[in-house]
Amino acid sequence: MGHKSYEESIKDVYKGLVLLAVVTLIEVGISLFGKGHLGYKPSPEMGWLLALVAIGLIVLSLYKAYFIIYEFMHMSSEVRGLRLTVLMPCLLLVWAIIAFFQEGNSWFERRDLIKQKNERSINDKKMDVQGSLIQKEETYQM
Repeated sequence: MGHKSYEESIKDVYKGLVLLAVVTLIEVGISLFGKGHLGYKPSPEMGWLLALVAIGLIVLSLYKAYFIIYEFMHMSSEVRGLRLTVLMPCLLLVWAIIAFFQEGNSWFERRDLIKQKNERSINDKKMDVQGSLIQKEETYQM
């Protein structure tokens, strides 16, 4: 691999910036379309469309991250071991974020169930305490 001249390097930087700008504009357009700001309002039954929009945004964002790391951080010219050393922790971070969102969603879905169980156990304990202090009405009759 030969070295580039200064003018070639500047051209490559501008090409990269234009590419990133185009991908960002596509992401904005997809987002506006998915939210219904471009004249087409998706109905609630069209959940598949929102899922497709989300997948498209994720793919485009990953492409931008890949491009920035490989071009601007010069990872394309490094050995495979160094590239994996940099990329594997990033993948583990993405996995951790997904796992935290999953765990948080599980807690959110079970919050009402836990509140109901806690209220039931508190009410049961109150009844036991009252029952031990106050006897039934038949006990006081002669």
